Amino acid sequence: MVKYSRQPAENTKSAKTKVADLRAHFKNTYETARAVKGLKLKRAIKYLEDVLEHRDCIPYRRFTGHVGRTTQAKLHGVTQGRFPEKSVRYIIQLLKNLQANAEAKGLDIEKTSITHFVVQRAVQGRRRTYRAHGRIGPYLSSNCHIEFIATEKAEGVKRAEKVTPRLTKKQAAKQRLAIGK
Repeated sequence: MVKYSRQPAENTKSAKTKVADLRAHFKNTYETARAVKGLKLKRAIKYLEDVLEHRDCIPYRRFTGHVGRTTQAKLHGVTQGRFPEKSVRYIIQLLKNLQANAEAKGLDIEKTSITHFVVQRAVQGRRRTYRAHGRIGPYLSSNCHIEFIATEKAEGVKRAEKVTPRLTKKQAAKQRLAIGK
């Protein structure tokens, strides 16, 4: 059995998916996964397809060093954004897998939303690049592990009518004085 960083509260109402040692940049993948958290599954896939076609962008909130600005990021309340195509393609594949897992469990896809994501750094891939004067430098790739959990939202419960608390004579007198002022 594969180990997840967290177990859902209701296992029967949720679906999981995971990939390890993905050959995509950790920082881009983290921001992409963060952008879809809380969205419904179909809406998240549609949003990522819009990113691939440059109709929307992935807002960068945490890893903002040397990230350019784009006008579309204003829609998300920040100024910095990118279109990380490789990370987006991998996450679309994962979300489609998550959707299939939810359907296999008998969950309603329309009510299922992404409630949890984790992106962790994996072991760096080590290659070498040749430098001047016979030296060799590292040529590293920053891989990552990703996991998603989607949960089907239950129907809303009606709110009970508000019951006015009983007041003592002293409290009632204070209220009357406060109203008269």
